[in-house]
Amino acid sequence: MKSLADLAALDRADLARLRADLVGGEVPANMSQVMQRRFLAFELQANVEGGLTPAPLARLDRIAAGEERKASPAMKPGARLLRAWNGVTHVVDVRPDGYLWNGSRHRSLSAIARAITGARWSGPRFFGIVTGAGAGKTPRRVQGKEHAA
Repeated sequence: MKSLADLAALDRADLARLRADLVGGEVPANMSQVMQRRFLAFELQANVEGGLTPAPLARLDRIAAGEERKASPAMKPGARLLRAWNGVTHVVDVRPDGYLWNGSRHRSLSAIARAITGARWSGPRFFGIVTGAGAGKTPRRVQGKEHAA
């Protein structure tokens, strides 16, 4: 193989042989040829450029081992979240054992957001509690504390 452009001309059998040469193992049965080409393009580039740096490799190892989860927003029991939706203000109380909304306990904010909207929402995003990439957004007051909205 001379270049990444050569990947486009390979059939399924040739892609499987290239994968075996680069990383070993068999191609997963449900992996499309498009995905195989993307995977192999990355492997070819990694061989030339040196691959991922140690930090993302270590994070991938932690994720694969089930040791890393997204951090939940740190809120202390007693905090109260308010969210207006379709003209109704919804109040959620943070408790040690989860969240209280409309008189019933929920394990996650996402479950409450789903119940309110009928769609899959990130609960922290729905209630304006953003961590990481959204940290630079305009803060909104929630029970005397500032949270990004």
